[in-house]
Amino acid sequence: MANLKKLLAGAMALCMAGAMFASCGPEESKNDSKSGNTNAGTNDNKGGEEGGNEGGNEGGDAAGDLKEEKLPNIPQNVEGSDASKKVLKIYTWNDEFKSRLRAFYPEYDAEKSGYSIGADGADVVGEHEYLKDGTEIVWVTTPSADNAYQNKLDEDLAKQADSDDKIDMFLIEADYALKYVNGPYVKPVTDLGLTDADLADQYQYTKDIVTDSNGVLEGVSWQATPGLFAYRRDIAKEVLGTDDPTEVQAQLSDWDKFNEVAKKMKDAGYFMLSGYDDAYRTFSNNVSHAWVNSNYEIVVDDNLMKWVDQTKDYTDNGYNNGTSLWDDQWNADQSSAGKVFGFFYSTWGINFTLAGNAGDELQGQYAVCEGPQAYYWGGTWICAADGTDNPDTVADIMKALTCNKDIMLDITKKTQDYTNNKSAMEELAKDFSSEFLGGQNHIALFTAAAPNIDASKAGPYDQGLNESFQAAFKDYFLGSVDKETALQNFYKAAQEKYPDLKVAK
Repeated sequence: MANLKKLLAGAMALCMAGAMFASCGPEESKNDSKSGNTNAGTNDNKGGEEGGNEGGNEGGDAAGDLKEEKLPNIPQNVEGSDASKKVLKIYTWNDEFKSRLRAFYPEYDAEKSGYSIGADGADVVGEHEYLKDGTEIVWVTTPSADNAYQNKLDEDLAKQADSDDKIDMFLIEADYALKYVNGPYVKPVTDLGLTDADLADQYQYTKDIVTDSNGVLEGVSWQATPGLFAYRRDIAKEVLGTDDPTEVQAQLSDWDKFNEVAKKMKDAGYFMLSGYDDAYRTFSNNVSHAWVNSNYEIVVDDNLMKWVDQTKDYTDNGYNNGTSLWDDQWNADQSSAGKVFGFFYSTWGINFTLAGNAGDELQGQYAVCEGPQAYYWGGTWICAADGTDNPDTVADIMKALTCNKDIMLDITKKTQDYTNNKSAMEELAKDFSSEFLGGQNHIALFTAAAPNIDASKAGPYDQGLNESFQAAFKDYFLGSVDKETALQNFYKAAQEKYPDLKVAK
């Protein structure tokens, strides 16, 4: 319990959280990228090549995964002002939810907001945005890299109870959802009037991720995010002799086959993957335990070390192009100038990132298949801030954008996002065609994968630990440190970010 309090309090705890918390401590825009410790001397985990158990997970597993208890919500001491009640204040880190609300929420006043779609496909809006009842929308946007979004959100949520300028909604990701749903700042969706019937068609895992330790649902999402492998049809034809998704999948259906194709790509002058992080989620979403156990110890799963070994091999053999997620070369590798065969992407990535990076030249030149291992990546959830002075509006947005089948169908048809409505997606799985994917019905593949997603290993520290792990091992891939040093550097960075955590012995 004390550890979650530390996590929630963040850096602002020193000046404002004394009355609420007993202790304190520090805590992808689509292109958000990554990530002297006084406790370093206590770390005697001999992971890596020398210790045999690379992640040091033997002692950690025995403790079981971390299970935090729900903190009670903080009483609202101050009511929202009249001015606050006329403003819908929403916290987010990029433009994805903004575009969904602008384009698909029936009560958004597009004319008064000056809303249109620009020539580059981006939203164009005026200085102020409004709903049709006159409520002004105010976006508070902070990029998510290095926990900046969470830090800003934590700081402002901690002021909510004593402020007359209320936060109404905020967005969260899977990597840190439990931090907020088990924290004291979210209003349960049932308190807003959403019923089991409203939510019946949503994928169960999307509800599990935002269910607190008492079994109370604390948020909703308009999307589900199963992952696939997106590949260049032209390169597949040249190297594999076919671009047919079923036939390509047969050559990529497990990691041994995937690695064999990587060698073929190299021999033909192509890269299998762009960079170090591309396959990370296929490994991190298939771990056997959470990042942190019940003793508040960091435990590196064996599957993450398999990612390390594979990525080192790909780097040394020239199977990847040495990029990092979201950097300029990684983006460029998805264009017609790139020499990369494929990318692991979940639903949002294909329509929100890959299609934009591919440009007009590669319209119809990508396809998708299941790849070597099932996984999911990301997802965005809408939470109502406890203390919102616009609860009816928040509830209506949640119902419209996450429960309305017709709106879900419209979102998928117009944006190719995979929406969180089983019957809508099953309907499209029978008859859908993606122009970007050369006419392929990728919704059918997503629909087959989505019910099998298991988010049970998610935890409140995931974003920071995932980022620190990837960053630490980049030095190993580059050859500037050995594997053991990279592992110890990860532990050091993780404990600097989360001083309340220990390293499993």
